[in-house]
Amino acid sequence: MNKFLYGIDFGTTNSALSIYDEEKKEIVTTIIIPSLIYFPSTTTINEAKYVIGENAITSYLSDGMKGRFIKSIKQILSRSSFTETRIQNKRYNASDLVTLILKELKERADQITGYDCKKAVIGRPVFFDDDNTLKDTLAQTRLNKAAENAGFTEVRFQFEPIGAAFAYEKTIQHKEKVLVADLGGGTTDFTYLILDPAKVGSKDRKNDMMATGGIYIGGDSFDSAFMWEKGTPYFGKNTVYEATPGKPLTVPKSLFANICSWDKMNFFNGLRIQKDIEDYYYYSGKDVQFKNLITLIENNLGYSVFQAIEKTKIGLSDKEKAAFTYRNMGIAINEEINLDTYNSIIKKDIVRINEYLNEFLTNNNIDPLSIDSLFLTGGTSMVSAVQNLFKTKFPHLKINSGDNFKSVAKGLAYSGYLFENEH
Repeated sequence: MNKFLYGIDFGTTNSALSIYDEEKKEIVTTIIIPSLIYFPSTTTINEAKYVIGENAITSYLSDGMKGRFIKSIKQILSRSSFTETRIQNKRYNASDLVTLILKELKERADQITGYDCKKAVIGRPVFFDDDNTLKDTLAQTRLNKAAENAGFTEVRFQFEPIGAAFAYEKTIQHKEKVLVADLGGGTTDFTYLILDPAKVGSKDRKNDMMATGGIYIGGDSFDSAFMWEKGTPYFGKNTVYEATPGKPLTVPKSLFANICSWDKMNFFNGLRIQKDIEDYYYYSGKDVQFKNLITLIENNLGYSVFQAIEKTKIGLSDKEKAAFTYRNMGIAINEEINLDTYNSIIKKDIVRINEYLNEFLTNNNIDPLSIDSLFLTGGTSMVSAVQNLFKTKFPHLKINSGDNFKSVAKGLAYSGYLFENEH
């Protein structure tokens, strides 16, 4: 019977699994699914209790967006404040939710191999949460539990940018000192290491790893910043109300911070906040834009709005202008966004990535001129401002990139040496 190893890149936006045949020493195929879960609002005995991946979006939309839609699950792994959530009268903790994604990937892969694979190398960011050891340990423990729950009994973990590096190593001809930047939905990770095509599959690569580091900023941070600047005005951020005649006040801005990321939307579930929102709406003279906020909350439209934001971001990766368009249930957005405007919105995050990269180079005594090669991976690496950052900082280097969505999973699948090198 064939022996297989699965390389799993559990990502904030998408998750990928590469099937590695250990006898033939080759990757069979790579599966990619969006890291999404949808729990329908009502289920019958014959219906699935949840839907994973691309089917989650279809079910969510066909169900009139009434159930619970969960995205960016990876970001809750390090949050001690998230203990559990109740869905369909069942409690789910962070590991339970991640298990559903890993299980789906495993089942799809097992169908291809015809084999109940128990062995996996799972990727993890260098830091789950900005160099916070307690949160990092919590996230690692939760991810480990999820892998176990999904049916993996032999598990090793590898830093995601190292995974990406091993995929790149397969494509080079000579030994190189490589700076790898992995820019995903939740984190930006860096690894500086020596890659050598002669060492592919070698059992001990510890001495080749010269530096690793990361920061808790990614594509989701860009989307949140965009939602704050360009989205929230359409949902009443500047609404004025008069609870006391002659004393106009602006609705608290904190309300709108909670629609800038999916995991804060449950903030609106409390009876007190719902009453406050009704009062703001009434005392604003039933402001049309503020009504959009009520529609957004009551109809769980957060994800579909962020889809429109994502579309704008992708459009601006290779164009000077893109439309920010959204129409649903009376909410109408149609605004042209130019690249300069978008870059100014995400500038704070780009500056933080740049500052962290400077620290990383300085603290690890890396002379930019000693770097032979630069490898960028992850969906966020395609953002124009990110590309410009690296072109400006390393003008002497060509930016290399593989498949931005498969590189890490493939490299993880090439990391089977972790099972043999235990010391």
